[in-house]
Amino acid sequence: MSKLHILVIDDEPDIRSLVSDILEDEDFQVSTAENAEVARKLRHECRHDLILLDIWMPDTDGVTLLKEWADNDELSCPIVMMSGHGTVETAVEATRLGAYDFLEKPLSIAKLLLTIERALEAEKLKQENVDLKQLSAPIHEPLGSSPQIQQLLEQARRLGQHDTRVLLTGEAGSGKETLARYLHEHSLRKDGPFIELNTGVITSGNALEEFFGREEGDSIHYGLLERANQGTLFIDEIGDMDNDVQMRLLSALETKSFQRVGGSDLVKTNVRLIASTRQNLEEAIQNNQFRQDLYYHLNVAALPLPSLRERKEDIPLLLDFYLQHYSKKENLPKRKFTVAAQQFLSDYAWLGNIRELKNVVQRLLILGIGDEIGLTEVKTTLGESARSVVDANNHPVFYDLPLKDARAQFEKAYLDFHLDKNQGSVTKLAKIAGIERTHLYRKLHALGVEFRGKR
Repeated sequence: MSKLHILVIDDEPDIRSLVSDILEDEDFQVSTAENAEVARKLRHECRHDLILLDIWMPDTDGVTLLKEWADNDELSCPIVMMSGHGTVETAVEATRLGAYDFLEKPLSIAKLLLTIERALEAEKLKQENVDLKQLSAPIHEPLGSSPQIQQLLEQARRLGQHDTRVLLTGEAGSGKETLARYLHEHSLRKDGPFIELNTGVITSGNALEEFFGREEGDSIHYGLLERANQGTLFIDEIGDMDNDVQMRLLSALETKSFQRVGGSDLVKTNVRLIASTRQNLEEAIQNNQFRQDLYYHLNVAALPLPSLRERKEDIPLLLDFYLQHYSKKENLPKRKFTVAAQQFLSDYAWLGNIRELKNVVQRLLILGIGDEIGLTEVKTTLGESARSVVDANNHPVFYDLPLKDARAQFEKAYLDFHLDKNQGSVTKLAKIAGIERTHLYRKLHALGVEFRGKR
């Protein structure tokens, strides 16, 4: 088990040296900073388990630094303030900003160690409480913090105050479900249910029953529209919906009522609809694959999601989130990326977007060994698709390959992605790809795509 890491921020060299010696003797790992500038740099390099922060420093005082971190919601560990000239007002202000405790100088070694012990124990209990809540609550996955995503979230919050229908567009795996949940949670219907349906996992034979329910005598099977009543119904990949279901859904949205399969009575419904698609629905309309009237009914407000390669600054945040998420969820050892590995993954094309990133992180945690995830391990896990990085123009580098090699590289990434999405089902992959199964098996073998292990 790695040592707990404490950051000591104090402009007095003697204090830094003394406290470091004491803490290292207590088997802590210690970093020191002589001013706020160095402290900011060290906090960006790693996440510390506790911070000892002096109040009086020459460039930026400790309370100002604490306020800066608190305003940015960055108090990721307990912070204990230290001062030889403290006042009650200063101590109260530091506590209000989130500091765990306040120590006066000259420091008492016994009190210092006791305060640190209690702060670490309190943080542990706090985290255990969060973990228990996450077992029964949905995981709030981040979309990112890039300007594009922040603008998107602002639009979602504004739309949340209205009951209008929303169409989310973007590549597969780009985070449309996460954005739909965010929109629901910031809407007037947030206390109602959020019901999700991926049209790719239902067949044309049972689609009507899934949406509208079924009646058999006194027996009633409630469909999605009823289960989502007073809440939000999210239809993922609506472009894949059967034409008959499109027609019935349009009627239900226009009249706010429908009939269950096998029923004769009209059922009233009050549902806010959010739909998503990876397809160009206007082209689908031209090809008679999607109803124009339904498209206009859905497309009251459209939110396009950028691909992950268009917002590379979000990749480190997502990598760190899913490292922690899968480590907790599946009780896997905690690991972290080396700088070289993280830089490589930030430049990787991510043709499968966030969904592909999640799968890669999960594989690295399950199959990897050691505290760090290095560049070689990342490339081995990605296989041939590791060559799919972007160039200076933000284009995948396989654009520079001969057509035959570029096509093979894209096909392998495409087939890998859809096999992961469909738990290794070649039958479903053949339908999605529009390829006859015998030919598809030959292609999987020729490209070296493993599908049995994904089942």
